Amino acid sequence: MHLENSPNPACQTLLRQLDRDLSSEDDSAGEEVPKHSVRNCWHNEHAAAADLFPIHPTGDYFGDYHDPSTFEGLLDEDINIPSDNPETLLHLDPPLDNSIEEDMDNTEMDEDDADNVELEDQRFFEIERPGAPNMPTEATTDPGNPFKMAFESESTLAPLTPQPDAHSQISGTYLKPYIVSYGKSAGEPVSASVPAQDQYSSEVFDDQNIYAPFSSKLEWEVACWAKFQSHLSATAVTELLSIDGVVDKLGLSFKNSTELNKLIDANLPSSRPPFKRVPLILGGEVFELYMRDIMECVKALFKDPEFAPYLKYAPEQHYTDDTCSVRLYHDMHTGDWWWDTQDQLDKTKIGPGSTIIPIILSSDKTQLTLFRNKSAYPLYMTIGNIPKEIRRRPSSRAYILLAYLPTSRFSHITNQASRRRCVLNVYHACMSLILAPMVKPGLKGKNMANGNGVVYRAHPLYACFVGDYPEQVQATCIMTGDCVECPVNRDQLGEFNLASATDLWRKLSPLLDALKKVDSDPVGYRKQAKALRVKPILDPFWKALPLANIYQSITPDVLHQLYQGVIKHLVSWITEACGAAEIDARCRRLPPNHNIHLFLKGITSLSRVSGKEHAQMCQILLGLVLDIRLPNNISNIPFQRAIRCMLDFLYLAQYPVHTSKTVSLMEEALAEFHKHKHIFITLGIRNNFNIPKLHFASHYVRGIKLYGTTDNFNTEYTERLHIDLAKDAYHATNHKDEYTQMTRWLERKEKMARHRQYVAWRQQIGISLGELDGERLNWLVPGLDQRRFLHLAKYPAKNASLESIQSLSTYGAIHLLPALSRLIALTNNPTLTRAQLDREVFNTFLPCRSLNVWHSVKFLREDPLTKQKMTADIIHVHPETKDGQGRRVPARFDTVLVNERSTGTEIGVRGRRVGRLRVVFELPASVIQTMFKNPLQAPRHFVYVEWFSSFSSQPDKVTGLYKVSKMFIYSQSLDQSHRIPGVAARY
Repeated sequence: MHLENSPNPACQTLLRQLDRDLSSEDDSAGEEVPKHSVRNCWHNEHAAAADLFPIHPTGDYFGDYHDPSTFEGLLDEDINIPSDNPETLLHLDPPLDNSIEEDMDNTEMDEDDADNVELEDQRFFEIERPGAPNMPTEATTDPGNPFKMAFESESTLAPLTPQPDAHSQISGTYLKPYIVSYGKSAGEPVSASVPAQDQYSSEVFDDQNIYAPFSSKLEWEVACWAKFQSHLSATAVTELLSIDGVVDKLGLSFKNSTELNKLIDANLPSSRPPFKRVPLILGGEVFELYMRDIMECVKALFKDPEFAPYLKYAPEQHYTDDTCSVRLYHDMHTGDWWWDTQDQLDKTKIGPGSTIIPIILSSDKTQLTLFRNKSAYPLYMTIGNIPKEIRRRPSSRAYILLAYLPTSRFSHITNQASRRRCVLNVYHACMSLILAPMVKPGLKGKNMANGNGVVYRAHPLYACFVGDYPEQVQATCIMTGDCVECPVNRDQLGEFNLASATDLWRKLSPLLDALKKVDSDPVGYRKQAKALRVKPILDPFWKALPLANIYQSITPDVLHQLYQGVIKHLVSWITEACGAAEIDARCRRLPPNHNIHLFLKGITSLSRVSGKEHAQMCQILLGLVLDIRLPNNISNIPFQRAIRCMLDFLYLAQYPVHTSKTVSLMEEALAEFHKHKHIFITLGIRNNFNIPKLHFASHYVRGIKLYGTTDNFNTEYTERLHIDLAKDAYHATNHKDEYTQMTRWLERKEKMARHRQYVAWRQQIGISLGELDGERLNWLVPGLDQRRFLHLAKYPAKNASLESIQSLSTYGAIHLLPALSRLIALTNNPTLTRAQLDREVFNTFLPCRSLNVWHSVKFLREDPLTKQKMTADIIHVHPETKDGQGRRVPARFDTVLVNERSTGTEIGVRGRRVGRLRVVFELPASVIQTMFKNPLQAPRHFVYVEWFSSFSSQPDKVTGLYKVSKMFIYSQSLDQSHRIPGVAARY
């Protein structure tokens, strides 16, 4: 504008020179110069970069940039030119499907924002920490031209609407395994009978009322509310129904909880066996065992119609391909135990054609009350024919409460040795009584029908015992402090020997032979037990079980052995090595994240830490010690490597699918830990590593090969069952003769659950079998984390002005307008040269003053079995605000991992880059219609990202992590229309 209007001859000469330069450049590019384009003129200090900016920065045909009325304050006055694109605009279109979440951005404070408020409240003076590192922050830049464009490999986001379900996504992504079947008639049906639903229907069927024996749908729903609502007492139900007019207006046939219980007891069939009370007398004192018939429990699980489409009847060997070179392990039927046991069973007199039902037992004593020291000892059972993805869900009812074992401490016995012996004898006597009915069917078989009425010759065989170390010791009768699987000396538990950990087992046959002669030679049995370091129990529950090996049946337990065992020790060692103050201070410095718990008060002072909390600690543990200094200037390299290797083992152990290669990675990680564990001895923290739970980690690989992955067996599942089947049951009683009331409460709840299943089946009778069961019969990848689906709230959080979006005090998207202009230009014409692109950016004006913005982006995942959608992750993008109580909620702009140019791989960081989201917004429909050549295909939703430095080619050799840092921005003050914008990329 100045050159065109200036009468100065020098300015006129420069203007003509610029016109010639621009004309020649445009002619070479084959483009016509717009009539109203404005030429470029730079001050002397910017002359070196003038050839990069062929457009005048002070105005265009939309108006004079020096006139405030043109933009009315929508643009900042000063900007910085970054090196190598520290900010990029990504578009998230075609438009997202917002049908699932009506409004995720509600005004109420969510859990993550509550953490932010707590974080703000926790800002207090930090104590002096001797030896704390004081390393300056490095401002790094990517090499190369600071004005380098990032649009050479532009990509667009794949359509997200309509969203395919997770099952089809997974089936199309993961190859099905190559399966080698056992054959030999194993798992083949022998006859047919009436399906389970038809049997149940014959007892309750009413042609006019599918809810019978309940009179109506409303009465049925009231009954469900009364029986399934947590912490709802019978007194509360009675008081509600006693309100004048409630029963009449609802049309209920029962007037109180007692009448409801009578209705359930008299009219609903029992799908699971009732409990029976067995008195035990020891030393003149009576103890009570509440137990069920285990064979009836097995039948109930085997014929449950919900499980029928998924049951496994024969062992299989899974491989990645038909070369059978890489073995797969996941569900129990893919392990070696089922295959080997099937082979042993076929060699007996019964012959081929049998169907093994692996019995999985789990027990763990639990506290029922915080006071009075009231406890329960529930024993649970399930069968290995049910896939683990169903077994692990408490709502699937795949576990049955088999018994309440006695919890007496036998305080009337004064001698401690005698008392311990009595406790063990009573435990095994109760277990023998419970398991006795399955001894004969285990060998000879018994016909059982599944939920579809198909009959198999079933052999229920004891397979696994799941429990914490005290329960393992009690079941195996070994000496406390020894390994429950191998005969290694307790003083050598800390030594890692891969060969012995894989091949060496405790000897069972000599003990069983001695037990057979115990009546004639009790001294010989005692000597044999002492030699094997086993307690001389006369009647262990496993001695008569067919094809059972108690030592091989002990399974890995991630919860108690790793999280509550090894990790618990590791956290205490780290605290002692680094100091509690330093560790807690580093915990407070971590940024918030949806999937990471913030320990704002540190982790060293916590007591009664749960397994879930230890799992949360593991997410940050390595980050806490990255650059930490050890006492006496001892090198922290073995310290970090030991921690890293144990965390590697922990996470590898939890793989839902293992291969013969990944189990080797587990062994390598554990071997590396033992290689570097000497650092804890050097620091004076440990004298030895003779810890049974740490030693048992060396047996994890063979446990996986025998029974499948560790998520087949985890006390975490039974810990959850304690709430439903023990604690809730106890709270429903009047605390007098509680076990009788607890068992009746559970039986009624099971009847209601079975009837609810039947009602759902009656409602689906009109649906074709193909629609109902066709898809779920297909092969599913067991336990793999499903793909994430991106979803925005239906309505934006607010409408923000462009000024506030670009302001550093709010959203901080300071380069938003030029980045958006560049994206629009490239979308309209991807073949633009750099000079043409700069000119298009300059000639672009956004015809709006505000944008709709979102403060969070959710990633959902769909359960392939239930089709239920769950939140997998949330990205928070909001400036500082206040909650409903007026407390300050700090600004939060989460980091994301971006598939920068659609070249990212499923595994690793190749093609991906870390960035910080600054704003998520949409363009109004009118703007899209005006600015884009093809409005129907134009993107609508966008995110503005600040880049971190790119990943290096290799991770850190010690920690295995990649180091990134914020991109450094040069402080050159230029006009806002020449900020370096980014380009659309794919998530």
